[in-house]
Amino acid sequence: MTPGDLRSGTEGGAAALDFSKASLARLSDALLGGHDHYEVDREAMRRLLAIAPGARAMAKEHRDWLVRAVRFLAGKRGIDQFLDLGSGMPTAENTHEVAQRYNPDAQVVYVDNDPVVQVHGRALLEENYLTHVTGADLTRPADTLGDEVVKEYLDFTRPVALILTSIIHHIDDYDRARAIVAEYVAALAPGSYLLLTHNFDPEEDSPRQELARLLETSFQGTGLGSVYRTREQIAGFFEGTELLRPGLVYLHEWWPDGPRLHQLGELNFLTLGGVARKQ
Repeated sequence: MTPGDLRSGTEGGAAALDFSKASLARLSDALLGGHDHYEVDREAMRRLLAIAPGARAMAKEHRDWLVRAVRFLAGKRGIDQFLDLGSGMPTAENTHEVAQRYNPDAQVVYVDNDPVVQVHGRALLEENYLTHVTGADLTRPADTLGDEVVKEYLDFTRPVALILTSIIHHIDDYDRARAIVAEYVAALAPGSYLLLTHNFDPEEDSPRQELARLLETSFQGTGLGSVYRTREQIAGFFEGTELLRPGLVYLHEWWPDGPRLHQLGELNFLTLGGVARKQ
């Protein structure tokens, strides 16, 4: 999913194939040490690292958080359906790998309208009959929920884990972003879960806020831009659900695995995440 599509919406399922511009999905792949990216994406990564040298470590922090959350839901809460919106390029420890490790019958549907993501995803998952990829536009919830792949493999009369990691902050308009998330949550059965992470504005006169502003302005107009929102605004996305302990927190605070081995950087304090249950 490209941020430009998130801002304006697209008229079809898949975005146009354009290798002249960096892709959010391929940039993430580059940060995670993957192989499915191009020079334009590496150039964007170098630009990001010049501003925030900890971006690689934070990309892994995000992935580790998702692994812990999916492991908890599949292994402890018995969730066997996962809808991963704006999923990005397949990489290490994907949602389906974690979910099916702890619940072998888990169905996973990835949604991303980046055609490169779709090609790589379908090739990777060709022999995994429980995991599927579709090119629906996540900013159009009715269309996404009505997508043939989504309808065929997910039963919305039963609990589903809805994953929105590092994607909603690419929608500039807050009211529109809230409405999109709310429409998905409304479609979920009781006992479903929302997993969401978002760029955080610390609302303080500090180097952290200065970094947030710099990151917010440096990529405007590039197709990679994002917004930083307050804790109150981010909490608004969880309306209609109940946050699980420890609540809406920095990713490294959400049930970490053992002692921390690496020093925290400023970027660790510019993202909040939470897992919530629909009653």
